[in-house]
Amino acid sequence: MCRHVAWLGAPRTLAGLLLDPGHGLLHQSWEPRRQAHGTVNADGWGVGWYSPARPEPARWRSSRPMWAEASLTSVAPHVASGCVLAAVRDATVGMPGDESACAPFARGRHLLSHNGVVDRSVLPAEAWPRAESVCDSAVLAAHLLDEPAALGERVAAVGAADPRARLNVLLADGERLLATAWGDTLSVLQAPDGVAVASEPWDDDPAWSDVPDRTLVTVTPDGVDLTPLEIP
Repeated sequence: MCRHVAWLGAPRTLAGLLLDPGHGLLHQSWEPRRQAHGTVNADGWGVGWYSPARPEPARWRSSRPMWAEASLTSVAPHVASGCVLAAVRDATVGMPGDESACAPFARGRHLLSHNGVVDRSVLPAEAWPRAESVCDSAVLAAHLLDEPAALGERVAAVGAADPRARLNVLLADGERLLATAWGDTLSVLQAPDGVAVASEPWDDDPAWSDVPDRTLVTVTPDGVDLTPLEIP
């Protein structure tokens, strides 16, 4: 299992989103509070963000634990964006350990992260050649990125094919966020300057709200929408 977070709103620094909060993603890499599967997310990390410089997002990924990446504390305060997606990884046993297996995965303008596990045999064969890694999350990402607008329907279909799958997914395109809660925790914070979606709150602010299981979350500049997901 892993932890992830996304932000859409006024530009915030990577440090402000990932490192500075008392229970931010950095802290969750060694001490998550709501992670039911696994205890330490030390098998890599990644962050993607958008800038006016080009339509495709920038990515920084590493197979090292986030706390061991010394350069992150130097660079993160200097990088700000209005749309950010980041994750820390607790690798599924038997899956690759290199940085290509670390979220966020990317295609065009889209970034995607997966918290959970899925039986790769239920995923379409055509997804494998487009996957960045052979790990389950990367193959799932390749499948979901074939049709990002249908994220909810595709997650529900995969869940039907693999009833034991945990399919918490975050998707960003620079202008909106989509997320699914399917088998693990997900929370939303509607702040005055934007919206955060995360595996678990980065602080104890009572404004955080928990997302019901099997729900699609849509975040746009106009607000947050929750849609129940059902097995097809």
